[in-house]
Amino acid sequence: DEELIQAGVKPQTLAAPNYVKAAVLLEDLDKFDASFFGLNPREAEAIDPQQRFFLECAWEALEDAAYNPDKFDGTIGVYAGGGTNLYMAQNIYSNAAELFSQFGTFQLQLGNDRDFLATKAAYHLNLTGPCMNILTACSTSLVAIHQAVQGLTNYECDIALGGGVRIVPNPVNGYSYHEGGIQSADGHVRAFDENGSGMIGGSGVGVV
Repeated sequence: DEELIQAGVKPQTLAAPNYVKAAVLLEDLDKFDASFFGLNPREAEAIDPQQRFFLECAWEALEDAAYNPDKFDGTIGVYAGGGTNLYMAQNIYSNAAELFSQFGTFQLQLGNDRDFLATKAAYHLNLTGPCMNILTACSTSLVAIHQAVQGLTNYECDIALGGGVRIVPNPVNGYSYHEGGIQSADGHVRAFDENGSGMIGGSGVGVV
């Protein structure tokens, strides 16, 4: 409880009977091999972790499939979607004057606007196929993968990356349950179970 209070949860909120101490957390949000992708550490700090994690997973997906974009003769497309950027509000704006002076408005936009998620990954990985940003709320990743399959079957590209990312920086380990809402009453997800009462919000990334 003390850790939650230090994280910003008010004691009265924590004591409420409908407060559920559960969340899905993503570790090492501050870890990123900037030099591997041709960035310096300062540049990486100005990029939304969602873009950083997606870029790493996109590379890992290609590596796992044993394809090197620089040596592949065909085209590789990216179909992806991301969550709302909370990193900019929580971290960029607090150092806005310095960062805007150092990088400029457009550069910060490229690294933080989710409209550039697929495009930026394609740029850093030297991919020349179609880049599509998909935003359909909770079904974003599924629809992105569907679009990637469509891209392959329609011969729009020879390889397609599909996936999504949602990262909540500075997460709080809990939420207030409200009957009829989307969140679970007891902090457990029971899919296709009559005792299921909802889901748990959190952070994650996946690319295939």
